[in-house]
Amino acid sequence: MKTISRTVWILSLVSLFTDTASEMLYPIMPIYLKTIGFSVVLIGILEGIAEATAGLSKGYFGELSDNIGKRVPFVKLGYSLSAISKPIMAFFTYPLWIFFARTLDRLGKGIRTGARDALLSSEATPATKGRVFGFHRSMDTFGAVLGPALALLYLYFYPEDYKTLFIIAFIPGLLAVSATVYLKEKKTEELKPRVKTTFISFLNYWRKSPKIYRKLVVGLLIFTLFNSSDVFLLLKIKETGIDDSSLIGVYIFYNLIYALFAFPIGVLADKVGLKTIFIAGLILFAGVYIGMAFNSNLYLFFGLFFLYGIYAAATEGIAKAWITNITDKANAATAIGTFAGFQSICTMLASSFTGIIWFSFGPITAFLLTAMASLMVAIYISTLPIADSSHH
Repeated sequence: MKTISRTVWILSLVSLFTDTASEMLYPIMPIYLKTIGFSVVLIGILEGIAEATAGLSKGYFGELSDNIGKRVPFVKLGYSLSAISKPIMAFFTYPLWIFFARTLDRLGKGIRTGARDALLSSEATPATKGRVFGFHRSMDTFGAVLGPALALLYLYFYPEDYKTLFIIAFIPGLLAVSATVYLKEKKTEELKPRVKTTFISFLNYWRKSPKIYRKLVVGLLIFTLFNSSDVFLLLKIKETGIDDSSLIGVYIFYNLIYALFAFPIGVLADKVGLKTIFIAGLILFAGVYIGMAFNSNLYLFFGLFFLYGIYAAATEGIAKAWITNITDKANAATAIGTFAGFQSICTMLASSFTGIIWFSFGPITAFLLTAMASLMVAIYISTLPIADSSHH
């Protein structure tokens, strides 16, 4: 059995294209929204609601996917909605339409996340989870390198022509949707009796889920509460007086490191254990935030973002691999969807929380608090048993 199967390749390419499309717009989104008359407050509310939509829908659609016993339709629909949302933003500039397009994009993410990760999980054994999720994260993140790089290139030749960029972003989106055509549904061994899925019924899963799952997810969510948006890290660099292109350069550099390391770290995690690598990632994260609190040297920022990329590679895919290893196969999408749903809500709270602390006590306090919290979570996670896969 090849570790990286055809399905894993297709899903990874689909993620690569989708991420290229999204990340092309990520650096320019705030600027574009301002040019069509959005205030900073409105941008914040917009992002918050879009994220909450995606978050809550992840649990629902994850459970729906498990109950129906199908994955591929969710993946196809989810990526299609995200692709369609890009050109809508260029053609309709009324706040309500922009709002609709952003929410459509996030809803697409909500529909596909649980089903896609369950599909990835079914292509791996517990011994190869790290590399399969690592490979997918790696390809996904290359999109975050390609996207901003293409955007910078385009804006270099056509400064401030944001609208066309949204239309260009539709192309990789279309490629992603075309690639999903090649996905085949796996025959599931046992179909679960049809259960009615309501918008919050995934919360029942929390009660039924394995104890180790709840313990792990609680740790991950506490970490998420303190792990604010990367925008704050970029703001901190901006305060040292660096220009916008260098700033986007740092962001691209971080994603490049993340993309390059996600797969090898996944392979390593399969050898030394997912838990060990995850804890190492948290400690790195704390180190980066302590460094960010006190640093003002541009070269050192690149060093910190190098470590930050490795932290991301050691935690993001690894967390999902770990979750699928400690939960039942038949509930894989619900387990991931429930975690991802709560995570979206904590992410939203995290950025408001950090924003308030930054505003009241300054960036150093905000960063040090985050670093402390992540070390506490690392200690907590080190007490968790490494689940064996005996209950499969």
